[in-house]
Amino acid sequence: MGATRETGSDAPGEARFLARLALLAVLGSLLVLVLALGEGGLIVLGAGLLGVVLCAAGVWWFVAHRGLLRVIGALLVFLAPAGVVVLFAYQGLWLTALILVLCWGVALTCARAALRRSRPERPQVATAAARPARPVLIMNPKSGGGKVGRFGLVERAEELGARVILLDPGAPADVAELARRAVADGADLLGVAGGDGTQALVAAVAADHDLPFLVISAGTRNHLAMDLGLDRDDPSRCLDALTDGEELRIDLGDVSGRAFVNTVSFGVYADVVQRPEYRDDKAGTALSLMPDLLVGEGVRRLDSLVDGAPLADQQALLVSNNPYFSPDEISGTGRRPRLDDGELGVLGIRVEDAAQAADLAVRGSQSTGLTVLSAHRVEVTVSGPAEADGPPEAAEDAGTDGSPEAAEDSGTDGPPEVAEDAGADGSAEEPGTSGAVEIPVAVDGEALRMPIPVVCTLRPGALRVLVPRDRPGVVAPPPAIDWRRILDLAFGRTVRTAPR
Repeated sequence: MGATRETGSDAPGEARFLARLALLAVLGSLLVLVLALGEGGLIVLGAGLLGVVLCAAGVWWFVAHRGLLRVIGALLVFLAPAGVVVLFAYQGLWLTALILVLCWGVALTCARAALRRSRPERPQVATAAARPARPVLIMNPKSGGGKVGRFGLVERAEELGARVILLDPGAPADVAELARRAVADGADLLGVAGGDGTQALVAAVAADHDLPFLVISAGTRNHLAMDLGLDRDDPSRCLDALTDGEELRIDLGDVSGRAFVNTVSFGVYADVVQRPEYRDDKAGTALSLMPDLLVGEGVRRLDSLVDGAPLADQQALLVSNNPYFSPDEISGTGRRPRLDDGELGVLGIRVEDAAQAADLAVRGSQSTGLTVLSAHRVEVTVSGPAEADGPPEAAEDAGTDGSPEAAEDSGTDGPPEVAEDAGADGSAEEPGTSGAVEIPVAVDGEALRMPIPVVCTLRPGALRVLVPRDRPGVVAPPPAIDWRRILDLAFGRTVRTAPR
């Protein structure tokens, strides 16, 4: 774990004050419950908990079943919270419930603020960067619904002295090969305006040649740009790095020889995005396939070795380039506080029935259905039925012949730019060894198939990223709540923690 440092008695007075406010808010909520015992305080707690449980069970039935159970699940999702509100209003308990919510809101806000002030985030080191002499930028005009044209990125980049390679959507090209040719022609910087899948392919070439890499947030979701703090609303501001930039060293993920900048997904999600219809009807495709993937006959489960420790029978597994702050990343809302810690984030999910779904909703990361780890190496295989080269229809949909056209037709993680990038860069997966067992894998959103075992590792500090000095998206993520530490801060006791 490394050396330790002491905090507590020397914690800033502001942190101690906020910790005490957090504890007062917790005590206030308990006092409200005690005073309301005769007026339904326990009903507030019980009804709220029951509402969460029923809603979670409804979500499970809606997703994992068809027919009547799906209808019942949909009704529960809407009726459970509505019933709780009606009960509070009918019993005259709405004020008690409101005060409890406010008290807990204050407690959590003050607790996070106290933790942040007592243990500030270690900033990622940025170094001064010289202006590149021969930058080359690859741009996909279809990404993000046409952001390249809408924000005049080609014209702006050329004004700043960059050479732009504009992809032709009608003639898919291998962007990694284009990047290698640019390096051979003397490029001293590579950059991409496109989705994260294309970013990863060119980033790998930049890392191999130890060249700076420029991220231009011209995709739809731009997860890498978000975690770098770049402006996702105006991608033209990313080009400021060409004249007033600084350099960050970040890690680059590797999944069986292919680079990734964000995540690699296995299991249910990866199975769904293989389908060609997913691009045009994401919700409908997922609802159609989920029952078979979750509880159907011959369901395939994932086994993995996480730094040598077994993690068995998972329905879904997500491996990320550096850990996310919380499991919320599965919904696309999570952020990675750092990109240079040299560790993979690992999120495993196993939910077999409505009871486990309810347990996950109530207990979160403490639930047995959710596993949150960090690791240096993850090896993934399957524990359920698997076929050589996968089911024929899935292999056909995923474009296992490696052709750009097949890649363009393959399902992706949903954002339009990913599908567009797949068609533009010709990055369909390479076929596995004849007869090898392959499983669906979503790499930075692109639907691929890879022979097992699929091995995920990290190349620490492999990528030199050129970023503007002014990055409006840089935010410090809220720390995880640790009530024992809050108590220590509030009463000035010494806490020993590992360095960050």
